[in-house]
Amino acid sequence: MAAKTVSPEKQRQAALKKQKEIAKWEREKARPRRNTYLIYMLFVITLVFVTDMIASEICRQMKTEIAKDLFAGYGDQSLSKIGTIDLLSFPCIAVSLFYKTLSDRFGRRLFLIINTLGMGLGMTLIHLSGSIPMYVIGFCIISFFVPNDMQVVYVMETSPEKHRAKILSVIRSIATLSLMLIPLFRRIFMHELSQWRMVFLVPAIIGFAASFLVLLFARETDVFIDSRLRYLKMSEEEIRQEKARKDVQNAQGGFFNALRFAMRHKQHRWLFILMAFHNLGFIITMNYQTMLSYGYAGHMTASGAVSLDQALESVNANNGVVTQALFLFAIGSAVFQLLFGFVSDKLGRKPAGAMMSALTFTTLLLFTFGAKLAWNPYLVGFLTGACVGSFTSVGDINVMMMSESSPTNLRSSVTSSAYVIEALGTFVGMAVSLPLLGVFGDSAVATLTLCISAPGILIGLILVLLKTHETRGMDLDTVTGCEWD
Repeated sequence: MAAKTVSPEKQRQAALKKQKEIAKWEREKARPRRNTYLIYMLFVITLVFVTDMIASEICRQMKTEIAKDLFAGYGDQSLSKIGTIDLLSFPCIAVSLFYKTLSDRFGRRLFLIINTLGMGLGMTLIHLSGSIPMYVIGFCIISFFVPNDMQVVYVMETSPEKHRAKILSVIRSIATLSLMLIPLFRRIFMHELSQWRMVFLVPAIIGFAASFLVLLFARETDVFIDSRLRYLKMSEEEIRQEKARKDVQNAQGGFFNALRFAMRHKQHRWLFILMAFHNLGFIITMNYQTMLSYGYAGHMTASGAVSLDQALESVNANNGVVTQALFLFAIGSAVFQLLFGFVSDKLGRKPAGAMMSALTFTTLLLFTFGAKLAWNPYLVGFLTGACVGSFTSVGDINVMMMSESSPTNLRSSVTSSAYVIEALGTFVGMAVSLPLLGVFGDSAVATLTLCISAPGILIGLILVLLKTHETRGMDLDTVTGCEWD
């Protein structure tokens, strides 16, 4: 087949466009950076993490109230119906994976602004929702923007290497403590369960404010600028040689190229497999509030003195045991997320991943049976947060190992492809749990979640011990992904 010819005018326009982009990134690179930049940048990024954390958890921490209000007509199957919305959000999440790879072309800062703004918009729509379709739109918008985690990439590429995990874990722990705002707003605004929408208002405002601060104060990461400039300054022959050397068809990122790259390297393949098994436990993060609600409510109804609906109304009141537990949920989650960073930097990513997987399994058992036995709500809330925090930390460690095993030009794209594998485990867990929840009823939510998630977490623990390799100390500028083949 004849080679495609390009007219001289188009070649001139392409060259001019490339030179303009080179000039733009060189101006950005030359901007003076004050000694305090890292401090106020981390402050702004922390606000983005706060927005991301609240957007990730607020629908889950209000799940019983939303189910009993918007889905009241479905009776004892309201949780399985609202769970169906989680499945409807999967196409949004899938599209977002391709969307994230654009940051390898256009930069991290732009997408940090858009993502934060989008999360605020989604929470605003849910605050205004008066029907199921309006709620679904807001929920899907949040689902689209939350998985991108551009703030994680930003921290990874801005922080000093020897402090990278500590900085990430400290910021995430601070953001996790902000989850105490949700039970606080429950206590302030939710005098009746039907007032659950008011809880979404202030977090939405925080999201808009964080997006504006990123626009004003954050700058593009030097790691991205250097990588992009190097690519733009290559000749056509150098680009062809680069493509051949890296064995990809697009040396500047892309979802399918990243997926093919990962499948060709042992470290990435095993990380993908353990991510899929570990994410069978993702339903814990979706169901923990309802596990607490039906656990405590089930204990109240054991004597036959109150009905299940009356018990649910009592435990989820603005000062009920579930609201009390959610205050300590944030602390438990923050403590265990903070722990992983220091262990990771001190002992390595692999020991940290194994330890946090074991803690996820242990605390899952404790908080599940603690709610059923009506233990002190603050203790149960702390254990619940410890479980979710440990589970999230394992995910962060996996992403960190994946990131530190990947070359700069594909780092963000490989991370995005990992979400497809994680989504596979999440989908399997949901696909099994939702039909069973419809059969056995809402009160079986804790038992079903435990039986589905626990085996996956244990398999993930075994795989991280036997099949992965340490990545602490890897040079992000020189790593190729071939080191463990």
